[in-house]
Amino acid sequence: GFHLSGTVTEPATATEPEMTYKVAISFDRCKITSVTCGCGNKDIFYCAHVVALSLYRIRKPDQVKLRLPISETLFQMNRDQLQKFVQYLITAHHTEVLPTAQKLADEILSSNSEINQVHGAPDPTAGASIDDENCWHLDEEQVREQVKLFLSQGGYYGSGKQLNSMFAKVREMLRMRDSNGARMLTLITEQFMADPRLSLWRQQGTGITEKCRQLWDELGALWVCVVLNPHCKLEEKSCWLRQLRKWGEMDVCPLEDGNYGNELPNITNALTQSSGHSQDSLARPRRTVFTRAIEGCDLHWQDSHLQRIISSDFYVSPSYQREGESLLFNSQGQPLWLEHVPTACARVDALRSHGYPREALRLTVAIINTLRLQQQRQLEIYKHQKKELLQRGATTITNLEGWVGHPLNPIGCLFLTLTEACRLEEENCLEISDAGDSKPPVYQHVPVATSSQDSGESYLSLALEVALMGMGQQRVMPEGLYAQDKVCRNEEQIIARLQDLELDPVLVQTLRKQCILLLEGGPFSGLGEVIHRESVPMHTFAKYLFSALLPHDADLAYKLALRAMRLPVLETTAPSGDVTHPHHLVSVVPSRYPRWFTLGHLESQQCELASTMLTAAKGDMLRLRTVLEAIQKNIHSSSLIFKLAQDAFKIATPADSNSDTTLLNVALELGLQVMRMTLSTLNWRRREMVRWLVTCATEVGVRALVSILQSWYSLFTPTEATSIVAATVMSHNTILRLSLDYPQREELASCARTLALQCAMKDPQNCALSALTLCEKDHIAFETAYQIVIDAASTGMTYTQLFTIARYMEHRGYPLRAFKLASLAMTHLNLAYNQDTHPAINDVLWACALSHSLGKNELAAIIPLVVKSVHCATVLSDILRRCTMTAPGLAGIPGRRNSGKLMSTDKAPLRQLLDATISAYINTTHSRLTHISPRHYGEFIEFLSKARETFLLAQDGHIQFAQFIDNLKQIYKGKKKLMLLVRERFG
Repeated sequence: GFHLSGTVTEPATATEPEMTYKVAISFDRCKITSVTCGCGNKDIFYCAHVVALSLYRIRKPDQVKLRLPISETLFQMNRDQLQKFVQYLITAHHTEVLPTAQKLADEILSSNSEINQVHGAPDPTAGASIDDENCWHLDEEQVREQVKLFLSQGGYYGSGKQLNSMFAKVREMLRMRDSNGARMLTLITEQFMADPRLSLWRQQGTGITEKCRQLWDELGALWVCVVLNPHCKLEEKSCWLRQLRKWGEMDVCPLEDGNYGNELPNITNALTQSSGHSQDSLARPRRTVFTRAIEGCDLHWQDSHLQRIISSDFYVSPSYQREGESLLFNSQGQPLWLEHVPTACARVDALRSHGYPREALRLTVAIINTLRLQQQRQLEIYKHQKKELLQRGATTITNLEGWVGHPLNPIGCLFLTLTEACRLEEENCLEISDAGDSKPPVYQHVPVATSSQDSGESYLSLALEVALMGMGQQRVMPEGLYAQDKVCRNEEQIIARLQDLELDPVLVQTLRKQCILLLEGGPFSGLGEVIHRESVPMHTFAKYLFSALLPHDADLAYKLALRAMRLPVLETTAPSGDVTHPHHLVSVVPSRYPRWFTLGHLESQQCELASTMLTAAKGDMLRLRTVLEAIQKNIHSSSLIFKLAQDAFKIATPADSNSDTTLLNVALELGLQVMRMTLSTLNWRRREMVRWLVTCATEVGVRALVSILQSWYSLFTPTEATSIVAATVMSHNTILRLSLDYPQREELASCARTLALQCAMKDPQNCALSALTLCEKDHIAFETAYQIVIDAASTGMTYTQLFTIARYMEHRGYPLRAFKLASLAMTHLNLAYNQDTHPAINDVLWACALSHSLGKNELAAIIPLVVKSVHCATVLSDILRRCTMTAPGLAGIPGRRNSGKLMSTDKAPLRQLLDATISAYINTTHSRLTHISPRHYGEFIEFLSKARETFLLAQDGHIQFAQFIDNLKQIYKGKKKLMLLVRERFG
């Protein structure tokens, strides 16, 4: 009958013994309707044993004995035979069958049982009746389980790949016209809708994750395909519509634009604009991922014109009707299909998906003929408005619905349909979708099957043409992060496919023709002369066109790429100077700034396009000039211009050959622009930029270095100019690198000194030391720099800066100048009693040591300054100790006599220092005692011991110290424990 059973043996392996499985398969009208197998394998696909048994039956039909349905066999038996049959059956399987057999016997013997009300009995081998549903076996539970599992893994462990392969399985089922395709998609969708993350994302107001979004998109597109099945029954369609509506009405159903609707409405919507697309987002109907499929349910295939297009390659209008306008045919009599483009393309996708490739091709050709006609009409319209539009320099004309990044992917769909018809299938090339390193497809020209064979058109050239038309469409940037991101992603996908095409002369001709049309297309083309301010930029597309055209028509390639460099959305809002992060302008200029979430990516693509042109134009001064002008006009971000400058420099200075001066000059000019842009703004890469510029100027040559030194004030801050620029230019490495002669070296040095003095005048605090260093070799310049320091010392400089310069002077062998600067530094300093670890202490000790070494007069001059500035007892006692250890004046200044005697603390100038030190100890002691804790007592006693050493330097020091201690005991007698310690140590 309609039941196949058998045993399948799996041979033994190294680890597993031989296994035998019992398999049963039911079939009906050439379809397997149910399967069971002893292996218990759970999967949405049939197990290997079921497949093996089926193949055995297909390949060796004569080995499988064909029997009548069991009911027919039983009909031929008499009563005894039947009894024998039943008893033997029960005996063979008594453990499994006996309970069922007993139950059935009881029911048959009971006169009013249900079994006796029915005429006849069921027969599993006899097949279904003609009215029964017959469809391929699909383990629904298993589908649900698998989808649930993959979703729960959240895109990890390759689950996204698994779900995509399930979608591919659905497409395969549709192509084989297997009715289970829609059933399986329904099961998948139910699990997607039950994903617990949906409500979570909705509550948190976060968007769905990127990977998950793409899966939802594919789900929506598949439903569009299913409902557009040209041969589905009406009741099936209405059933799908009910389901889709039910899902679409659920709160958690994802929206078409990727948001949950609670993202801020785009700023441009809140304000009225001349372009008519700014209705408030809240007023818009809610569009879910299923909305397109729901709308697709209203489409039908009954239109007679449509039927004729898809059913014949030779459907043309009669020649006598070809004069005048027609909605159905073009002037060559080829049929047109005037439907909303994405919808028409969805029909193509449906035909392709449901296994009608020829029909899909015919409709594609009709759509392309319609697009061509539309392009011609738009060109004519533009010719009439050209003058006015060019004067205004702006346009409100734009497509509100872009074809690239559209949920139905219309351009990708037409391109695939056409290229599939041209694909050369290699020998033994089974498509393995998982193979990562799959070779790019190979295509051949297949002529378009129309009546006019001489047109020379092939499906491949049409594929290229339609991709270029779609990508070049002038369209407004959609709203929301997801939709904008999808535009970029879809564009990259189409370009990747275009790059698989080998450009032969036929395709180059198509490419050139379409590029010229795009350039002349006015506001209808994204590469036209005038575009809408919020038009999707063409940089990525233009980069592909430029590279593809360059070997065949360089002029056209440059014209196109230069035209595409613009980014008008940044034009009107960008203030002069640096706009490194234009995204933040949103809040500042809300009325004029739309929310472009992908702006960073778009700007980097603009930069890539410029870089590609610079590389190609190497050595061609005229071309480089025009590219440079385009960069300076259109790129507003300093970091991107810097990147371009670095790129140009890298290409201009290859490691293995001579550098290219034309490109080097461009790199330098871009570098100078970056310097001017970032001079007055904060940029964390500024130091790197300045260093790079000097390197670049060095490569260009000595004239470039002279030029940046002379115009430093428009490029660098005084600190950068002295410490980085001039210092690097004057370094030994630079002189070696340029192999300069003496006059050139002198010219550079003179420029550097002039720069140093100008910077020291402008910013003495930060540049004085660098200026002195740069002017060392020129006496007059050095004196001038020193004078600038002295003039600035009293007002604008800190003690740290002055001490640093003073030490530098001593190091250079100018001790008296060092002393003068150190004295000036002392007047700016103030050290409190408790600052015994202050960083300036070393400088103070050094200044006193310097004065002491110069002689008594200098020491006498600095001690009053020390006494005035330093109130820290330990520092003062340290200075005092050092001054009494050796005789002053050991530096041996020429022309000075030196007594060589040690100085006394009883006479000036050390007497003044001693008094100050003693009084500092007294003040510090009182300060410390006001808030002392027991754990600091020991430390305090040590401090008093140090104080005693200083007191004892005075003639009556021991009396003074004894009085001081008595005084303490009187005042702080409340601190008994401490005073006890004082008594123990000091009596």
